[in-house]
Amino acid sequence: MNILGISALYHDSAAALIVDGKIVAAAQEERFTRKKHDSAFPVKAIEYCLQEAGITHEEIDYVAFYEKPYLKFERLLETYLAYAPSGFASFRQAIPAWLREKLHTRRVIKKGLGKDLTAPLVFAEHHEAHAASAFFPSPFDEAAVLTVDGVGEWATSTIAVGEGNKLKILQEQRFPHSLGLLYSAFTYYCGFRINSGEYKLMGLAPYGKPIYAEKIKKHLLDIKEDSSFRMDMQYFNYCEGLTMTGKKFHELFGRPPRKAEAELDQFYMDVAASVQQVTEELMLAMARHAKKLTGKNKLCLAGGVALNCVANGKILREGPFDEIWIQPAAGDAGGALGAAQLVWFHYLDNERIAGGVGDQGNSWFGPAFGLEETKEFLDQETAVYEVCADEDDLCDKVAQLIADEKVIGWFQDRMEFGPRALGARSILGDARSEKMQRTMNLKIKFRESFRPFAPVILKEKVDEYFEMEPNQDSPYMLLVAPVQESKRTKLNDEDAALEGLIKLNQKRSVVPAITHVDMSARVQTADERHNAYHKLVKAFYEKEGSPVLINTSFNVRGEPIVCTPENAFRCFMGTDMDVLVLGNIILKKEDQPNQGDLDNSKYLEEFALD
Repeated sequence: MNILGISALYHDSAAALIVDGKIVAAAQEERFTRKKHDSAFPVKAIEYCLQEAGITHEEIDYVAFYEKPYLKFERLLETYLAYAPSGFASFRQAIPAWLREKLHTRRVIKKGLGKDLTAPLVFAEHHEAHAASAFFPSPFDEAAVLTVDGVGEWATSTIAVGEGNKLKILQEQRFPHSLGLLYSAFTYYCGFRINSGEYKLMGLAPYGKPIYAEKIKKHLLDIKEDSSFRMDMQYFNYCEGLTMTGKKFHELFGRPPRKAEAELDQFYMDVAASVQQVTEELMLAMARHAKKLTGKNKLCLAGGVALNCVANGKILREGPFDEIWIQPAAGDAGGALGAAQLVWFHYLDNERIAGGVGDQGNSWFGPAFGLEETKEFLDQETAVYEVCADEDDLCDKVAQLIADEKVIGWFQDRMEFGPRALGARSILGDARSEKMQRTMNLKIKFRESFRPFAPVILKEKVDEYFEMEPNQDSPYMLLVAPVQESKRTKLNDEDAALEGLIKLNQKRSVVPAITHVDMSARVQTADERHNAYHKLVKAFYEKEGSPVLINTSFNVRGEPIVCTPENAFRCFMGTDMDVLVLGNIILKKEDQPNQGDLDNSKYLEEFALD
């Protein structure tokens, strides 16, 4: 049986295909269209999923959508009526799009899939799809399930229990009271773009001090004993306006919102640190309440706020659960997968057998490209390249290039599903390099210098470098852990007293390129399921004695992660990346024709830098 899951029309549209209960393919539309966070109906993602499974539209048995549009429309109308007439500007902007397209999702789906579609359409609730994406692919037979995001139809967070092939939502928090929207409000206030700048806010937080945390809890929130809360909406503008925060919010903190690209001073760093601390406290409280409600020893997480890996690390270390599992595509894209699995397991009552690493595996569910296909493209570009004899030869050569402080574009296997590069579409470097963070940020990623990079480490070595359990699994880069004391560099009193972005110049550990200013790192573990990626990290360890590399997503600022060899080559040529690896092929920048005279602008003009 073939079940197609779709998330679309709002943010990060995606498609996922389940065949007889197995995840066969899943991808975000943005990877194919090259439009960051593309919200259009995922025509190309659907086409890829069907092609990967070798089926046609007529062979789809069910189509599952991740949301109930009429319920969402009800919430919009009720909100506008409650705030009328002050919300007219927002109403005038939002409602035409709803009446034209979003309200008629059934018609949009049938049009997008073709008139020959006979499969029934199933509409899951938004947080129900999130919860399904968290529990059903997990390795747990039973677990508490916590979903937290901005808002679905009405719910902004839910606590559920998963047992076998069934899922039951026990409690929900409702709009407008939302941890996700609170975090987005501060993202906006600190000058970053909502729905994409939350990562920046989390990365900025360690440069500040949480001196406004109590002010946030005193004035903006009324937190209850069961971890639910109410927000004082006098301070916010997202219900009726076109901005996230209002005049009273700005007066409370004494300054207007920062303009995008304006200087980041200590004030905004302290604000970021404050809302991050409050978020961690609330997430931990929600997790504790989920334990109380369900009595389960394991926890599954999804929703956009589940991408806050600092809060996740806090739940793991200080929470009441023995194990946690987080959906790597925790945002809206993962709703496509959750909706499809909800139909297969919960609605159709098919057997579910949990165990091992779960059905998500390495989360590489996107397209792959063969050697001959790649060579044909490179020959068209008159590129100079070397084809390695096998994976061992490849990993030995690339490990040496990394040891020589070269920056590597790494393109292997099937593309990752979710916002993180997990070793299939990655940029790699030596974590021991003191200059690598700044070099990658400014010359390759074209982004703010304060943004931290994540490490990939051999799973069996994780507890030697980070405060984690021996062999602790973190394949999806969704947990932050402190660097072990034994690997840190002791700071003198003068360095320890530094504040702000000047901290970037400090050497904080034996792996400074991945050690954030608060002595933490967002850890990914590598093992046999990661194929050549794992072999490369192992080869580097055997050659250099370090089991840690930098792993960041293969893209530049404002561009989605690369999907095809062509995307990868253009990113390689348009940046100061030293080496490109496409499968078993190695390209060095210095070997490319007319490299000295290369005008990178013809490549960079393709990247919509925000």
